[in-house]
Amino acid sequence: MRHFGHIAPEVRKRLFHREPEAFTADAPARLLAAALGATLYSPATRPRLADDILKQAAGGVVSMVLCLEDSIDDADVPAGEENLVRQLTDLAERPETRGGNVPLLFVRVRAPEQIPDLVRRLGPAARTLSGFVLPKFTEERGMPFLEALSDAEAATGRRLFAMPVLESPELLYRESRVHTLEGIYRAVDKYRDRVLALRLGVTDFCSSYGLRRGPDMTAYDVQVVASVIADVVNMLGRADGTGFTVTGPVWEYFRVQERMFKPQLRQSPFLQVQAADLRARLIDNAMDGLLREISLDQANGLLGKTCIHPSHVLPVHALSVVSHEEYSDAQDILRPERGGGGVLRSAYTNKMNEVKPHRAWAERTLLRAEAFGVAGEDIGFVELLAACLTD
Repeated sequence: MRHFGHIAPEVRKRLFHREPEAFTADAPARLLAAALGATLYSPATRPRLADDILKQAAGGVVSMVLCLEDSIDDADVPAGEENLVRQLTDLAERPETRGGNVPLLFVRVRAPEQIPDLVRRLGPAARTLSGFVLPKFTEERGMPFLEALSDAEAATGRRLFAMPVLESPELLYRESRVHTLEGIYRAVDKYRDRVLALRLGVTDFCSSYGLRRGPDMTAYDVQVVASVIADVVNMLGRADGTGFTVTGPVWEYFRVQERMFKPQLRQSPFLQVQAADLRARLIDNAMDGLLREISLDQANGLLGKTCIHPSHVLPVHALSVVSHEEYSDAQDILRPERGGGGVLRSAYTNKMNEVKPHRAWAERTLLRAEAFGVAGEDIGFVELLAACLTD
């Protein structure tokens, strides 16, 4: 797998100062967590699920969640499990799978006992899975899931990751939040080697107050939600070696009747560029909320994003590419001779780089550069997205 691997090599060469690195499902967990990108959710009941997975992989998706939880009706769970086993068995036998051209696949389950049961039913086809998504995670509810995952991993002899979803009311409510976060930390710290990332369930947070953000508002505009995100990052996303990768919340809106990406050039208020400068098909104004939220995710320490529509994938990935300026700053900060600290002017001569305070940022930036690449000096989001759309 490689981010932007679906576009032609000569186009990648033109766009990137440093191209994204290729990786496999067996790569180190730290790289996989950074490389998740836009994790696309799909109901496990889809009748052509194997075909859908390969189609999305060909369009640039590198991680998917096959959902047996909220995305399907309670009555459809047995049929969903049966379909999932059948489709993944089919997928495992396809030549494309043997070539490694399949996204990282995770199953979102409802109950701990589903994990060993599904692994048993999949048999050899379990090799298509990278792990499981654990819903409504707290210490009390989450530990049985993590124990079941550990047992399934031992039974298969394969590495299986957990991605807990933080979405419970106990986490949202102020009076129980710190206690709940402390419990979540104890649980995920015990299984640290198998927790790939923590996912935020913002839709569930909003539902506790009867809220729903509009397409022109981000999760950070809803203060009760923004406060939870801040506390999750504060207690679970620290850069001192004790934290975990925390991914961005889902964006609910997409266009059906009118294409999100137009053939004609348009102006986007978020990008603040003139239509004549776009030089390719670009973004409908309805996408501005998503673009703002992706940028705010990154500013608040989140990496990657839950996606429920394929049209969200390319913007998430394009905005995840490290700019040439960021890369230059990170390299300067991490030069061996800077180990003693100090302050230096950036190579772009527009900012101060303070070695010790900015070191964690620089290390995280270079990890993102490994996963998503470094844009050329004159290449920005517009050019990256346009190349993906026109390839």
